[in-house]
Amino acid sequence: GLAMVLVVVMGLGWKFFDADDYHSPENKKKMAAGMPLNDEDRIPWLCALHDILRREESSGQDAVLACSALKKIYRLILVRGASAIGNSQSEKPEENAALNILFVHLDGPTDLIARRLEKRRGHFMPLKLLQSQFDALEPPTAPERFITVNIKMKF
Repeated sequence: GLAMVLVVVMGLGWKFFDADDYHSPENKKKMAAGMPLNDEDRIPWLCALHDILRREESSGQDAVLACSALKKIYRLILVRGASAIGNSQSEKPEENAALNILFVHLDGPTDLIARRLEKRRGHFMPLKLLQSQFDALEPPTAPERFITVNIKMKF
């Protein structure tokens, strides 16, 4: 799981970011109350994550971001920032250039993911929100840059 990812990331000298650490207090309260986030809740969060990835890429630093980029538009925002949703047209073309991101789509059955979430302690998102995430999920497709990893596989 996460421990294995961190060992690989640290061994490669990459930085690791957990997108959950960047949710607004309002988003965390909403999820803790059992209410799923909507696009309006997520877009500022995704734009902030894009800015983090842009900063790391600009400094030549490779990074891994653990993020539930459930929808195609969310992944596009991570790649292109606010310009992906038409809210921002930077005067500097390089700020609209796509980031070089490879998405890793973790694929597995709901019951397995539910069992893993039940073991998680101290997280603001309750298990009852899992189904809403599956309902919102748009698995990546070409031409998105992605690989799919079956989480049932043992490493």
